[in-house]
Amino acid sequence: MGKNGNIKKFITEHFKHFNSATVVDAARAYEKHLEEGKKMMITLAGAMSTAELGKSLAEMIRKDKVHIISCTAANLEEDIMNLVAHSYYERVPNYRDLTPKDELELMKRGLNRVTDTCIPEEEAFRRIERLIYKIWKSSEENNERKFPHEYMYELLLSGVLKEFYEIDPKDSWVLAAAEKNLPIVVPGWEDSTLGNIFAAHCINEELQPSTMKSGIEYLIYLSNWYRENAGDEGVGFFQIGGGIAGDFPICVVPMLIQDLKILDTPLWSYFCQISDSTTSYGSYSGAVPNEKITWGKLSIDTPKFIIESDATIVAPLIFAYLLDW
Repeated sequence: MGKNGNIKKFITEHFKHFNSATVVDAARAYEKHLEEGKKMMITLAGAMSTAELGKSLAEMIRKDKVHIISCTAANLEEDIMNLVAHSYYERVPNYRDLTPKDELELMKRGLNRVTDTCIPEEEAFRRIERLIYKIWKSSEENNERKFPHEYMYELLLSGVLKEFYEIDPKDSWVLAAAEKNLPIVVPGWEDSTLGNIFAAHCINEELQPSTMKSGIEYLIYLSNWYRENAGDEGVGFFQIGGGIAGDFPICVVPMLIQDLKILDTPLWSYFCQISDSTTSYGSYSGAVPNEKITWGKLSIDTPKFIIESDATIVAPLIFAYLLDW
């Protein structure tokens, strides 16, 4: 990996037009945002953890380039799965050529495919299930209720997974977040492997649903965090992909202003979305940033960027710029 600004220098000199120019513009505005003492949220959709975004995102966390993360439950758990089962993953570069029979054979081998990468069922999902269940159960027995990410932090910081580490732990963004106790919001946590597993334990009456704090409680948690950290100028919003990871947290500002009547709440003060969703009718992920003005999320003066490209390419480049790599 390039150091001493080699990547930063390259993209500054060569990314001059169209989407590439927007990459540089967005990175410069992000850098300016931080220099002005304002905080930044990053939202993670898609399979960014399976794409090993932790190789750059973990350092962003350690260097205080991000102050809160909203992510899908898949991204929360799959970063840890990669940490403990990496050698069992299989890459399928010809995934576009797979037949239904080929897919069935992968399933029979316990391999769950995410585009070109297969996650091993037993070594990843079940290894974590056996350990996280003990934490869930202990919490319930002590009449404790926690957020999904808090249970994951407890699992990582307990050290019980260390014997299974298969990558350099500095490349795990969830571990970096746990070590800093970084705020995380995980909307729709139930839509994940561990969410399904937790529900199964509840159906079997081994756990109670109330042991896990809910999405409404996450929104309350986020609203309190925003009020404490937005200052007079607001927090930045760096969105990777679309979906609930971005839709859920951005609504906290109009909720504070319109529903709670806290009229001096500042709007989001920076916005960038990396997505391959093109502008389309009725698509939130494909909506241009200006649409968010009508919803009371952004102002007419908010720096706004939309990069229509592959986030697995673009996000590491912007992070490299910010880390002076």
